[in-house]
Amino acid sequence: MDSQDLLNFAFAAVSGVLGWFARELWNAVKELKADLSDLRERMPQAYVMKEDYRRDIYEIKEYLSKIFDRLDNKADK
Repeated sequence: MDSQDLLNFAFAAVSGVLGWFARELWNAVKELKADLSDLRERMPQAYVMKEDYRRDIYEIKEYLSKIFDRLDNKADK
């Protein structure tokens, strides 16, 4: 076996390993994209956006404030 055959074999081996690695990365990226898409669909069903939560809490605090004001003004203390 001469040096050219050895270099060809080494190049083929390295190319094969790099090709396998690139294919694995490609598959991983495809899976991550699918997972991210699924997460985008499921997230609004399970979690509340921060701004919606703040708006709802603000409304609840306003209602409680009105109730407490009415209780404070109640005549039969």
